Amino acid sequence: MSKIKDLKLENLDELFPADFTPDQIAKGKTLFLKEVSETMHEFYGGKMQTVPKAGYYGFNWFNVWYSPGVSKVSTEIRDNPERSFDLSNRGNLVAVVSDSTRVLGDGDCGASGGLGVMEGKAYLMKYLGGVDAISLCVDSKNAEGKHDAKKIIEFVKMLQPSVGAVNLEDISQPNCFEVLDTLREECEIPVWHDDAQGTGCVTLAGLINAVKVAGKKLEDVKIAMLGAGASNTTIASLIIQAGGDPKKMVMCDSRGGLHTDRADIEADKAFYKKWDLCQRTNPDKINSIEEAMKGADVLIALSRPGPNTVKPEWVSSMADKAICFVCANPVPEIYPHAAKAAGAYIVATGRGDFPNQVNNSLCFPGLLKGALLVKAKKITDNMAIAAAYAIAESAEANGLTPDYIAPLMDEPQTFPAVAKAVALQAIEDGVARVEMTGDEVYAQAKKEIDEARNLTDHLIENEFIKKPTIEMIEACLEKAIELVG
Repeated sequence: MSKIKDLKLENLDELFPADFTPDQIAKGKTLFLKEVSETMHEFYGGKMQTVPKAGYYGFNWFNVWYSPGVSKVSTEIRDNPERSFDLSNRGNLVAVVSDSTRVLGDGDCGASGGLGVMEGKAYLMKYLGGVDAISLCVDSKNAEGKHDAKKIIEFVKMLQPSVGAVNLEDISQPNCFEVLDTLREECEIPVWHDDAQGTGCVTLAGLINAVKVAGKKLEDVKIAMLGAGASNTTIASLIIQAGGDPKKMVMCDSRGGLHTDRADIEADKAFYKKWDLCQRTNPDKINSIEEAMKGADVLIALSRPGPNTVKPEWVSSMADKAICFVCANPVPEIYPHAAKAAGAYIVATGRGDFPNQVNNSLCFPGLLKGALLVKAKKITDNMAIAAAYAIAESAEANGLTPDYIAPLMDEPQTFPAVAKAVALQAIEDGVARVEMTGDEVYAQAKKEIDEARNLTDHLIENEFIKKPTIEMIEACLEKAIELVG
């Protein structure tokens, strides 16, 4: 008898044999979701397609949408390039750009290897934010065979006349720092690095609520951070800007703690953001994550996938009502059940099959929608922090608990609220091309998000999107159970 009752894929824990341990169930869920993902990507041939947004009512409409009628659009944009946002889909179009050198937890997957992730970003932008997106994976290798940040920079500069914003994704360090910082300053459209800024935004949102639930204050908590890549360095920066005390923060990379004695970081100009944190944090020059976690209120880990990267005994050494953000993908640094058993009060991961999903998908659809609606020229740190507070408030309105510090991805009210907060902050920061009221932004964002969801539902109901069979999903489950067993 099939354990898969429908296509919702809910209550995954209940799909596995009763004699499976918590570790086996956690491993089984990961394997099951991977098997389903590969099967469904092959079934559909990817996740995204292009469909018209304008109507066809008779033969001469071809002459309206193309030649000769479209000539009027070309000359109008020629004479006033800003009109491209109104007369084309540019105003609601994001390019998701990657060189696939750091794909989730899988590392360098070759230029095309990131297409599944980039299409996934496009899918979430459309369904959750009402934003159109195109996946653009590029070969960033130069003549010497090395990945070159300047090639990505030049590519984005060349494509910016066609899109309203660029979402950078899965670019390895240190290139990710150079690419983002250069493009933020030199482009006339928002360039957003979701691995860094998006993860920073949603982690800050979760932390704002977690410290409330634990009865603590952001400015007082001691924070240990494992991993010093683009994500954690940006998280640290946003936490400090939001009121966290840098002197109570310790960040560790693969060589130990970041502090002013780290000559290796000081000497490498590519890691200027890490060197800045060396100077601002860890005044006691703690040299290991194990030592940093002793008495810490918060752990924020974005490092090597687990499940034993963070040891239970390290969690046990933390302060009362400890908060653990273990957000490596696809497997957290320690499984939530193990962290709870070791004494953690609140545990968050990047996955939706565990409580407290702190995932940047809560941020980027609404944030980019808000930036696009006011035709922002860039996304400031203030806009990311405004988005974080909007996300936190969306969850708080539903009632916070140790297992609910962030809204769920299927709580649609979050995304127009984020769009509103971001758009208003863009206006305040002077980077918006147009001004709108908060109510106008919220209403427009909600309308377009509802339309995107309704369109998807319509395509499913009318079988333009085919439904997979239960048997296909069941086969994936059987394979995952076999692999675990």
